This record gives sequence, C-alpha cells and structure tokens, in this order.
Amino acid sequence: MQDYTPPIADYRFLLTHVLDFDAAMADLGQDVDTELALAVLDEAGKLCAQTLHPLNRPGDEQGSRLVDGAVVTPSGFPEAYRAFVDGGWAGLSAEPEFGGQGLPFILQLWLDEMMSAANLSFGLFPGLTRGAMEAIAAHAPADLKAVYLPPLVSGQWTGAMALTEGGAGTDLALLKTKASPGEGGAFAVTGQKIFISSGDHDFGGNIVHLVLARLPEAPAGVKGISLFLVPKFLPDAEGGFTVRNQMSVGALEEKMGIHAQPTCLMNYDGATGWLVGEPHRGVAAMFTMMNAERLMVGIQGLGIAGAAYQQAAAYAKDRLQGRSADGSRGPVAIIEHADVRRMLLIIRTFVEGGRALAGWTALQHDRSKKHPNPAERAQADGFVALMTPVIKASFTDLGFESAVLAQQVLGGHGYIREWGMEQFVRDARIAQIYEGTNGVQALDLVGRKLSLAGGSVARNLFNVIEGDLAAAAKVEAASAVAKATKAALDLLDEATTYLNAQGQDGLGAAAVDYLRLLALVTYGWMWAKMAQAAAADMSTNGDKVLLANFFANRLMPQAAGLAAAVRAGPESTMALAASAF
Repeated sequence: MQDYTPPIADYRFLLTHVLDFDAAMADLGQDVDTELALAVLDEAGKLCAQTLHPLNRPGDEQGSRLVDGAVVTPSGFPEAYRAFVDGGWAGLSAEPEFGGQGLPFILQLWLDEMMSAANLSFGLFPGLTRGAMEAIAAHAPADLKAVYLPPLVSGQWTGAMALTEGGAGTDLALLKTKASPGEGGAFAVTGQKIFISSGDHDFGGNIVHLVLARLPEAPAGVKGISLFLVPKFLPDAEGGFTVRNQMSVGALEEKMGIHAQPTCLMNYDGATGWLVGEPHRGVAAMFTMMNAERLMVGIQGLGIAGAAYQQAAAYAKDRLQGRSADGSRGPVAIIEHADVRRMLLIIRTFVEGGRALAGWTALQHDRSKKHPNPAERAQADGFVALMTPVIKASFTDLGFESAVLAQQVLGGHGYIREWGMEQFVRDARIAQIYEGTNGVQALDLVGRKLSLAGGSVARNLFNVIEGDLAAAAKVEAASAVAKATKAALDLLDEATTYLNAQGQDGLGAAAVDYLRLLALVTYGWMWAKMAQAAAADMSTNGDKVLLANFFANRLMPQAAGLAAAVRAGPESTMALAASAF
C-alpha cells in the first residue's frame, strides 16, 4: 500500500487562484490569510499521513471489541486520539467563546477530507463530536453550554447522536424511547438505540449522547419528539464526572466496513438527561447536528475517492501489462492503456472538482454566520442549505463509484486485502446510507430545498453559476468546459421548472436523477473556474485545463440523459403493482 500524500498543492491552488480566500476572509473581518491556512493544512496533513494512515489497515483487521461491557478500540487509536487533541485539532473551527480556535470552516472540511482519506473510522470520533457541539451551542440552555461545551471543544470529551431504533430509522415518527421528568429539571431516559457510531470507546473522558425521546403525553409523530443530553458520566459531589449513568452498550454491530469504528447498540435504562431546546421540538434541534454531519459524511466520500486515486495511479504507473497502442513496445505500464486512463480521470475529475465545491460551500457557511450584511448572510445560508443534500449524496455516491473504479484499475490485486483497495470499497459504502440515505437526500432536495424562499435560493445559485460560466467562456482554455456546463445548466433549469409542477410521485421518481444533474452542473462550474484560473499559468497548472476538457467531453454529456430521465415522469416507475415485485 502506498503512503498517503495530503493534497496541499491543490489546496494552495484553490485558495489562491479559484476561491479568492484572502478577499473572502477580508469581507468577514477575519485575520486569516492563505499562508496561515496552508500552514494549518500542512500540519493537519502530517497528522493524517504519519499518525492516522498507518492505523487504517490494522484498525480494520482488529476492529473494535466489546469486553465486559466496555468498548476496546484497535491498538493505537487511543494514542492517536490524544495526539489529535494535543495538536488542538478538536476545536479547529469551534467558537473561541468555549475554547475553540474559530478558524474558517474550509479548514475544517479539508481536515475532514484528509482524515477520511487516511482513516475513515477514526474521523468519525471528532466528526460526531463536532456535530454534538453545534447542536448544544445552538439549542441548549446556558447552564448546559457552560458545563458541556468547553470539554467537547477541547476534545477532552466526545459526542454521539442517538436517533435510530429497531423500528424507527428514517421514519422518526415511530420512535419509542421515553423521557420522564425527574428531580432538578433532569429526565430519566429509557429505550434502546441502534447504529450509534462512537457510542462508547476507551479514549477516556465523558461521552455526551444526544438522544431523541418522547415526553409523557407528547403528541404523536415527529411533533412529539424531544432532544436530551445524556452523558456517560454524571457529576459527583465534588463536581467531577465520575458517576456512571444508567446507560450501557448492549452489542457492537458486525459491519461490512469501518470495522475500527464502534457502532453500538445502546441501552438507556432510566439514564439521567437534560432537555436540549424546546419540548417536542427535538427533531428541529437534532437537524442542527444532522446537517453538520451530512456535510462531513459527504466529505468522507471525497476523502476515500482521493485516497483510492492515489493508490490506483501509483499502481498503474508501476504495473506492466500488455503492449503499447502501436504494438511496438511491451510490456508497458498500464497507465498507457486508454481504459485505465479513463477510470483514473473519472476519479480525479470528481476529486478535484468536489474539493473545490466543498471549499466554496465552506466559505458560504462562514459567510452565513459572519458577514456584516444580513442579506448576504441570508443568501449564503440558503446556498449551504441547498448544497448540503447535494454534497452528501453526490460525494458519497461518486466516492463509492470511485473506490470501485480504483479497485478495477488494480484488477485481481484490487480484490486482495494486501493492497488495501477492498477496504476503501467496504468503508465507502456506509457513507451512502448513514446520516440519511442518499435517496432521502434527493427527496429533501426536490421536496424542500428547491422551494426555499419561494424558489429564489436555487434561482440565485443558477444566476451565480451562469455569470461565472460567461466569464470563463471568454478564456480559451476554459471555453469548452464553460460552454458544456452552460448547456447542462439550461437543462437543469428546464428540469427545475418541470419538477415545480409535479406531485409527490413525480418528485420521488425524479429526485435521484435531478440531484445527480445538479451535482454535475456544480462540478462543471468548479472546473470552469479552475480552468480559467489555470490559464494564467499553464506551465504550472496546465493539467487543470486538460482535466477540465476531459470532464466536458466525457462526463458532462451525462446531463442530457439525466434531464431526460427527470422529464420522463413517474408513470413507468409506479405502473407495476406492488404485488408484482
């Protein structure tokens, strides 16, 4: 297996030439420039490459284990987590009010990319903790924030979210866990949750669970669900957190991938917890955490694809098989074969286009929080809301597809554990499922996000894209991808108008194809911007133009088929009787 190489040069290109990072930070009054950002990313890359990546394969082989009711993570994981915390990475983008560094969110997402590439199982521990922090910061009362946020931000404690039950997965209305009022404003939480990532571990410190449950006489359905903070340890008489709460790990799930990540069946047996947010408004509060996690999970797909590409490209340049196209030489490195190049280029154009789109979205996230103009904040917030399901679903779909393509480059060796590619395939698969399946993301996009602000959010984004494409089309090096993307944007616009007139079946039948079409357009948008920027220095960045042309010629034509599928209507999808399946 090749060592992991953090993509620092690509981050530099994006910050400097594509995303105009320094100007973006100046708009927000942030004292952070490109050189500082790159210094942070470089150190993060060293942690991922030197500490986390070497644990990836052994962690997969050992897995987490349940010993006498406690989770034991693979060898090296507790030490790696301490190194992560000691380096200050836990609070990288958290608010300084609670001990965070308050650095731009783009650094957080790109750290997540490198962690996901190096060790996906490990990255879930800090990722879920960050989501818990955001939910507590947004919805918890001041006294809970004061107690729980500082140790979560520092990484001394970790977080987990407990939504899913055996009979209530996506449909939270079926949730049965109960919460009964107790003394001093506390509640006794009773029920069982499944699929709880990072539910327990051996890193030390408290583990703060955010648990969905019903209060007595709560309304039926999702309108009767509340959110509770339930810690593994409760405070003792001296104020230390040493008293074991009434919660336990009943089992660890046996999974296809992410073996090093403890996915727990959690039992809450009258566990003490505190209400977060308003009664019966728990789903809205939990979605603060869920939306943060959905971006993080999307980045997992990007990270896996990038790591798989590195392995496959190195193999293709080393592996000798077959003869040259003109038959004059042989054996040749398989990188000379057109089909191998095709697979590698598909992966690479997704990875670099996705990395740029993630960076743009991260800047919009900060803009939505910190821009001095309320109208700018509102527009940026809408863009993040619109792009969240697109990033979650398309990045994880394409991340899995990329892992499979990279495995194919290795042929039979890709199927053998020794080379590590089969682990990428197994690990990548879960990202399409958890934090809301990708079908649910597509339904969220067409059923909720397209109608935000009367449809103006999508329209404003399309206008931004159209303006950037018009500018790129004037630059010869970027004209091909700009024109191809503009044609796809026109198809997307027509598809959006069509969907706005559809009922539930029409939306459901078209949702996945529509999301992929929107994703394709936004990747093309990023490639147009990158090609335009690269044109200024072809000697250094000329590869970007060649990659943009591949995307325009070989991938953007998918837009026509996706648009046709969207407009095909629901009739053929719904025609077969349920009994005939």
